[in-house]
Order: sequence, then structure tokens, then C-alpha cells
Amino acid sequence: MRVFLESALILVMFVLVSSIWVIFFGSIYLEIGIDIERYGWTPYVSILILFLVLYRNKLQFRGRNKGKDREKLPKLISKILIFTAISLLFLPPVLSFFFNSHEN
Repeated sequence: MRVFLESALILVMFVLVSSIWVIFFGSIYLEIGIDIERYGWTPYVSILILFLVLYRNKLQFRGRNKGKDREKLPKLISKILIFTAISLLFLPPVLSFFFNSHEN
């Protein structure tokens, strides 16, 4: 029962945080004129990566799960994943500039 409750809590946290994240960055992308149909997937992937790092480094140690397979991500892997997630957030304006500037 505890595993189910922890899983449900993580799922609810992920849905709430990702909804806020995507709405926030979606509105910024719309404001600066980025095609959401083409590049709107990047905030979703970014939040998945950041949530994976958060879970593996913090959240798995807060619950009641005392399994033997609990270990943090190596620092280098965490930094690479965080850099990738942040890069995905800045990628749509760059791609939109290079690929949409020729359509006008």
C-alpha cells in the first residue's frame, strides 16, 4: 500500500509541476512568436529529464521505500541531464529563428 501511495504522490507531483512548467513556457514561446505546433514538445521532455534527476537524487530517499537499489545519479550524469534539459528550453527560439526566417 505504501508503494502505491508513494507512486501516486510522485505522479500527482509530476502532473502538477509539468502542467505549470508547460503552460509557463508555452505562453513565453507564444509571446515571442515561436511555432508551438512544431517546437512545443521541448518543455515536456525538459520536465521529464529534470523530474528524473530530482527523483533519483532527492525524492527516492524521502519516502518509506528502503530498497537496496537506492542510489543517487553520479554528479557528472546529473550535470549533463540538467544541462540538456535547460538546453531544450532554449532550443525552440534558436530553431525557430533559423528555420522560420526563410518562410517570410
